Amino acid sequence: MVVAGPTSAVPYGALRLAVPRGALLGETLDLLDRADVDTTSLRSDSRALIFDLGDLVVVTMRPSDVPTYVEAGAADLGITGKDVLVEQSDRVAYELSDLRYGHCRMVLAGRRGDTSLGESARRLGVMRIATKYPRTAENYFAETGRQVEVIEVKGSVELAPLCGLADGIVDLVATGRTLDENGLEVREEIRGCTARLIANRISQKLRGETFDALVARLEGAAP
Repeated sequence: MVVAGPTSAVPYGALRLAVPRGALLGETLDLLDRADVDTTSLRSDSRALIFDLGDLVVVTMRPSDVPTYVEAGAADLGITGKDVLVEQSDRVAYELSDLRYGHCRMVLAGRRGDTSLGESARRLGVMRIATKYPRTAENYFAETGRQVEVIEVKGSVELAPLCGLADGIVDLVATGRTLDENGLEVREEIRGCTARLIANRISQKLRGETFDALVARLEGAAP
């Protein structure tokens, strides 16, 4: 068992693992525990972002930033959602495995009982779709032969159809409770999403057995 401690810089030579804050953090720390990594300090009230565990450094960040750090080699490995990888498909980060937790769905949703999604498509040939995932939405509708005007929003995407900004939304849902509480319903399921382990290709080649041993521990600890 390795003992964790916060730090202000990444120690040279240690493997670096980028982990996502937010919804995936709890299950990611559970994964690390099962992989024989002590996550006590990561579960504390510390505001540190970097945790030195000796032979492993854990760096916490927004899920959407994980591919950026892994692509640049600032992290050797990373954990983030499949939704992030699909949206950032231009990032050069190698997807190693499905870690089988953080189950959620990318969906098309509209106001409950409202027909504006279908009417917009028939009348104008185009739907207005609000989303935090513009690339995912554009690709999905292109694949299904439908024209859309994609409106990127950063905040509560559920607000868009309620205020008339859009006919529907493309968003990530887990239980669907937020949609239900705002009078929205799922119309189509686009894809299922789970946490994924990604790697920097150069790090994988240079770190050899040390890298492969950590990957094996993490994959072996997956649910």
